[in-house]
Amino acid sequence: MLGAAIGDALGMPYETLPPQLARIRPVYGRPSRWHPNAGLNAGQYTDDTQMTLLAADLLARGEFTGQRYAAALKRFYEEGWLRFPDGAVASACEHMTVRGYLACGVSSTTSGSLCLGLPFALVYDDVVDIREQLVQACSVTHTHSAAYAGTIAFALLLFYTRRGSEDALALAQKNAFLEDTKLGAKIKEALHLSRESISLQSALSVLGNDVSVYQTLPLAFFLIDTYPDAESLISVAAHVGGNTDTIAFICGAYAGLRFGLDALPADLVSSLENRVQLETMADRLYERYAGKD
Repeated sequence: MLGAAIGDALGMPYETLPPQLARIRPVYGRPSRWHPNAGLNAGQYTDDTQMTLLAADLLARGEFTGQRYAAALKRFYEEGWLRFPDGAVASACEHMTVRGYLACGVSSTTSGSLCLGLPFALVYDDVVDIREQLVQACSVTHTHSAAYAGTIAFALLLFYTRRGSEDALALAQKNAFLEDTKLGAKIKEALHLSRESISLQSALSVLGNDVSVYQTLPLAFFLIDTYPDAESLISVAAHVGGNTDTIAFICGAYAGLRFGLDALPADLVSSLENRVQLETMADRLYERYAGKD
């Protein structure tokens, strides 16, 4: 939970910008005054972490349903608390205000639902359960097969990593392919580029870095397979340009799970927005996971 939020906050000021590869540093920054996130301060996260916390709270209470998640998300959106939401998320929330929960999702390939993979990967211990529950959760905002595939693939990357698998990336890629062949092929290409030791600049030219799940998730997989330590992985992910908050969110979640809390830069942990809330939520999710039959 902390790794994901740290990545989100690190990437927040660089979202929508070109790559910042000459100035990679593990330091929180503030967005410029004309940036969509201009109202946020250094160390604050975006809608990715907000949506994760909404879903995680319902999961921790054992009360998650698509309708309850939709209601919580709609309230957040209507109160103006949701920070620069993904276009599909915003459209779905607008639909909810007009016609309620049913049929509010959008057939979009954007990456706004990917963050949901994190809490579900921590609570469920069965691949079938993760897949079924995430399709329900994703459909609140996204109904395209690529959104389902990407969210499931991210969740299973964490699921297999948590179980100590050395093939977590490959297993997640195969599951993505089962849900959406195009996304599965793109992730496979990303892993191939990493193992060919292609430069990051060249990888960006091939894979892209925009908000589409077809670019965001393969690039995240490339970075995870390329950078062997938590600090490098999260720092680079936050500076690759485009959808930096989500890319770094994914990489940060993996880094925290794979390498542990001690591997995350201490200054980033201590100055992260709502650190105590995130730690408390992680404890609640663990209690829910450990308390299941």
